Amino acid sequence: MSTLRRAGIGLGLALVLVIGLAGWYLIRTVGRPAPGCVVTASSGSADYTLTTAQADNAATIAGVGLRMGIPDHAVSVALATAMQESGLRNLSGGDRDSAGLFQQRPSQGWGTHAQVMDPVHASTAFYERLRSEPGWSGLSVTEAAQRVQRSATPQAYAKWEPEARSTASALTGESAGALSCRGLKIGPPAASLLTTALAELGTARLSGVHGQARGWAIASWLVAHAVRVGIDRVTFDGRTWTARTGTWSRTGSADGTLRLHRVSGAARSG
Repeated sequence: MSTLRRAGIGLGLALVLVIGLAGWYLIRTVGRPAPGCVVTASSGSADYTLTTAQADNAATIAGVGLRMGIPDHAVSVALATAMQESGLRNLSGGDRDSAGLFQQRPSQGWGTHAQVMDPVHASTAFYERLRSEPGWSGLSVTEAAQRVQRSATPQAYAKWEPEARSTASALTGESAGALSCRGLKIGPPAASLLTTALAELGTARLSGVHGQARGWAIASWLVAHAVRVGIDRVTFDGRTWTARTGTWSRTGSADGTLRLHRVSGAARSG
């Protein structure tokens, strides 16, 4: 066989291999949903979408509210504020010395720059200032947010009220299985589940029997934090979410029990 012919056969085999690998990649990737989360609207309107980072931040805000015993209305106020101020993103800067989820200003007594950049500190500070406002619970989301923020555009929070209420309803457990995340790539956790749960929820007892609202609040919190803490399956009250399907489905009896599964290599807790 001539050298030229052998070279041609080798080139052909290499081309077949490249095409095969490209086909395998397309099969694996085309049609795979982009990572993201969906909140089922509580008002019957269209569902709301969040990036995984936005859902993670929203879960922290709601989780801190759960730890502090804050009413669900306060969680709606906090979420609407963060949606307006930062788009639920933990921004390192903003107007003047503003920073963080709520664009809190160190010069206005919200803490140091490092503190307002900590979502747990920022959420705690927001709730503390909100509940110090007389009659806040009887105010609309927009009015309550403005009492805390003292914004130059006080009506800007109003446009976020429907989305904030639906997201709060999902994350406080008022609406069962109303938050789901799909297209997630779950790997080794970037944070300890135990440490995160203690900081945000005030407890490390996650698995086990819970009341409906608390159980769904914890289950939704776990799904929203799935990438960060390495969770690939959550079950509560006979319904299961998996990172593979990205949806909640009935898998057992309604027993009020919460179970979770962490990816291989993740330390067990909760």
